[in-house]
Amino acid sequence: MANVSVYNMEGKEVGSIELNDAIFGVEVNEHLVHLAIVQQLANNRQGTQKAKTRSEVSGGGRKPWRQKGTGHARQGSTRSPQWTGGGVVFAPVPRDYSFKMNQKEKRAALKSALTDKVQNNKLIVLDELKMDEFKTKKFAEVMNNLKATRKALVVVAENDEKVVKSAKNLAEVKTALTNTINVYDIVNAHTLVLTKDAVSKIEEVYA
Repeated sequence: MANVSVYNMEGKEVGSIELNDAIFGVEVNEHLVHLAIVQQLANNRQGTQKAKTRSEVSGGGRKPWRQKGTGHARQGSTRSPQWTGGGVVFAPVPRDYSFKMNQKEKRAALKSALTDKVQNNKLIVLDELKMDEFKTKKFAEVMNNLKATRKALVVVAENDEKVVKSAKNLAEVKTALTNTINVYDIVNAHTLVLTKDAVSKIEEVYA
């Protein structure tokens, strides 16, 4: 089992913790990690782009001029794609970009992402994360103490409003609960910060 240090909010080492190899020590499957990220981004797409085809634009009901004898090329409608104000050929229409992944694949991708953070020493475990008041400055000090000032993902076990709101104004910090973590956020974060309670909950759910 991987053994990592545990730090307090002052950034001092206060102990160590053994991580479950079934979650934090698996073989990293880069393909599944990539697939999980593509799925999440695809599922987030609104797919609301729309342009009108020649059948949907207004006007153009009559033939602009007779078929022969004018010297012009024959035209059937002023709403044809080659006309200004005409319809769009193969116009985009609202669509659903989402696709599904098997539950086992999702779990394997998440475990791979967590393992990668451990292997690259990008995982920090906190003994606890408690805020006495809503204070962004104090939360920023905690991140500075942990040297996690660049794109940090902070995962807590329970929804603590003071922690979440104190971190909200920090552009480089994102908070999440153990039941809302996802592969994209983990991979996108430079540093992953987990509380001891969060580690226990993750191991309980995904082991």
